[in-house]
Amino acid sequence: MNEIITMPIVAKRINLGEYAEEATIVEDIIRTPSHLHFIEANTQEVTINHLVNDCITPVFSKDNELTINHAQFIGTIQDAANDFFRGETVDDAAIRVSHVVKGRIPEAVHKPANQLLESDKTIYYERAAFSIDVPSIWQDVNGNRLNLSIVGVRAYNLQNLYSKKVPELFKLAIGFKNQVCCNLCIFTDGYNSDLRVSNTTELYTAALELFNNFNPAKQIHLMQQLGDTSMNEHQFATFLGKGRLYQCLSTARQKKLPRMLLTDTQINAVAKSYITDENFGGDGGSLNMWKFYNLLTGANKSSYIDSFLDRSLNASEIAQGITAALHGDERYKWFIE
Repeated sequence: MNEIITMPIVAKRINLGEYAEEATIVEDIIRTPSHLHFIEANTQEVTINHLVNDCITPVFSKDNELTINHAQFIGTIQDAANDFFRGETVDDAAIRVSHVVKGRIPEAVHKPANQLLESDKTIYYERAAFSIDVPSIWQDVNGNRLNLSIVGVRAYNLQNLYSKKVPELFKLAIGFKNQVCCNLCIFTDGYNSDLRVSNTTELYTAALELFNNFNPAKQIHLMQQLGDTSMNEHQFATFLGKGRLYQCLSTARQKKLPRMLLTDTQINAVAKSYITDENFGGDGGSLNMWKFYNLLTGANKSSYIDSFLDRSLNASEIAQGITAALHGDERYKWFIE
């Protein structure tokens, strides 16, 4: 196996154990081109200053208690990343938002819409996602440079704001981002899909715990193994057909199969990329599972923010499961036969 880049942590250093032969700190820093985004869909890029200065903070309606707003969420995780990875290069958060909620200040309630001033308007975003890259921690996997990345999601539509204040829901992940395409690689031990906290202190502590428990060497090892297995075009076409068929199955039948969270539209995007993608396509020939995995994670970039990380994890599950099926495992066999 190739050399692996170690991650610094506050309390101790990660034991790479069986997953790496020798640990090396590498200083090269390569950043993703600015035109590439980790998520696309209907999102727009904003700055932390915009979230702080131009957006209001929603409240829990029954007791008028403030929520932890997007700026506080991002700032807290940025602080945790800077502290945990002290001595490394930690980029500022790249922020994407969607589903703007518009309002007015009380003084402008009766104004016609065409007479509203900017100072009369209020906004906040129902959903926000961010990515904080640590470009000094990286690894080459099957010819692609992967930087360590921390990704967070906050979606108010998943939170009951009509109740009294309760612990608030966040999603937080740490994994690797493919610098060729900005595809995000998330595995189970780097993802907390149900992070519930009452304040930013608890949020900071939970972030440090997630970073500390993450095993980068294990994830790199799993991704490198994907490049050692390939499927033929018939098996790939069968997967596409079964992926479409899966959406039509009854809930009872779906429960008997491994979960598939990608939509029909995303399965179509996987098919198109197989033909057209210059980095991960395999038109007319075999497709190794690393390329297959990136076709899945690339299609996932069209997900809405609230489902983005869950589908990122599911793409990893599918790629690993079908790789195992190609070696005789029964669990994901239905998708390729």
